Amino acid sequence: MTAPPGGSGSPPAADPSARPGLPSGTGAGTPVRPVGSPTGGTPGRSVGAPTAPGAPAVAAAPGLLPCRVHVGYSLGSLATGAFGTVPGLLLLPYLTDTLGVAAGLAALLVLLPKAWDVLVNPVAGRISDRTRSRWGARRPYLLIGGLALAVLFGSIFAAPFGAGPAAAAYVTVAFLATATAFAFFQVPYVAMPAELTSDYAERTRMMTWRIALLALAILVSGAVAPLVRDAAGGGVPGHRWMGLFVAALIALGAVGAFLGTRSAPQGTIGESEPSLRAQFAVAGRNRPFRALLLCFVVQSAGVATILAGVQYFADQILNDSATGPTLLFVCFVGPALVVMPLWSRVGARLGKLAGLVAASLILAAGGLALVAAPLLPASVIYLLVASIGVGYAGQQVFALAMMPDCIAYDTARTGRRQAGVFTGLWTAGETLGLALGPGIYGLVLAVTGYVSSTTGTAVAQSDTARLGVLLGFTVLPALLIGLATLLLRPYDLTEARLATLPTTLHAAADHGVVVGTKAAKQYGKGTTSP
Repeated sequence: MTAPPGGSGSPPAADPSARPGLPSGTGAGTPVRPVGSPTGGTPGRSVGAPTAPGAPAVAAAPGLLPCRVHVGYSLGSLATGAFGTVPGLLLLPYLTDTLGVAAGLAALLVLLPKAWDVLVNPVAGRISDRTRSRWGARRPYLLIGGLALAVLFGSIFAAPFGAGPAAAAYVTVAFLATATAFAFFQVPYVAMPAELTSDYAERTRMMTWRIALLALAILVSGAVAPLVRDAAGGGVPGHRWMGLFVAALIALGAVGAFLGTRSAPQGTIGESEPSLRAQFAVAGRNRPFRALLLCFVVQSAGVATILAGVQYFADQILNDSATGPTLLFVCFVGPALVVMPLWSRVGARLGKLAGLVAASLILAAGGLALVAAPLLPASVIYLLVASIGVGYAGQQVFALAMMPDCIAYDTARTGRRQAGVFTGLWTAGETLGLALGPGIYGLVLAVTGYVSSTTGTAVAQSDTARLGVLLGFTVLPALLIGLATLLLRPYDLTEARLATLPTTLHAAADHGVVVGTKAAKQYGKGTTSP
């Protein structure tokens, strides 16, 4: 799409009758609500930006969704929760205490495949944006990407080369392939809420369901996976059976999400940006999204640091390698299932931003208090971990509910719906954060002198190494999560603002603007339809 003729290279004046998120010429008397408005909407009717030229018009979701769609969509969290939890929880100890890889090298091996997704995720978003099928743009990837993810996950712990350098190289390649498959499942999955409904409050309800299932997935995968490993004898054989168990859980979630959303509206899907550079440019001009993404990346790194340290904390601080990891996970995730409705009410009363800050500070406070664990009885330690779980539940639900709001804001601002662009960058950032967590924790272990093993059981560690285990599990993630809330200062999206966006933001949105033109510089537009 190129810029229409206009005087002196500037775009023509906006149609005074135009509504936010609609093309010029929509009459003022037409009862169409703006994108993000909490009420209104008509079934079977497009709400928001028009589709790109050549793309089929697809009806946007009008508002409230049936319960079966909430449940069906949230089942995908079984896949995202299992993959997001188990590698962060068990892969680093698997490398250091079963395959005998040095802690520093193990940290690098865990980091690199996940960091690869920073490049793959935006590509997956662009591809899903352009997909046209009888199943919609996103759903095919739930099935194909999800089943590929399940098979490849099981291969990570297959250990065909036993222990040693060859085994470490194999894990790296298998983990890289699995991370790639995860990108093609997760990006379309995360993009769907912005297209399933245009209702501000409904997105929070969707995320409440999703995070509840995510908490269940974390509980099942994180608590049961170590039990499966130990029941199968530990070591390499135990990890193989554990890999198969988690692979089955991932496949269940992928197939469930695919089938559960078959009756859901597909929403409006437009063309995405033609290059990774253009995608970063789009996100960079969306100030609320930029602030939220930066905060979430740092907080994801903090959460992943906690996950990476669970086994080490149970071994070295609790002195309970048998039941410690499972109890820590029950205490971490169990409260989240109970307090999820409470966080939903907090969001309704105080707003999503205030809820995110409050939840983050609760999480950070629990982590700081846990530094006294060597002096505390086990019961108090588990209570502190439960408080961390309460904060984690809110931190996840509000961040994930705010991201679709940023997409709705961008649609109204630019006149284009590009959910895949934003979710591709979002999941890339989240993946980077989740990769940094184990990497950071592994480096802390390396610096403090942690000794690796090939027996499947951690060896006795020095006091300095045990201090590294403690600080990496408590103080470090607490600082990352708490201080990251300062990055949210530029975020200013509220329900009222989304419902009544100023028309000045749409002066250039109703007309094509070409990269590099005077109009592009004046209006901040940097990309067009290819």
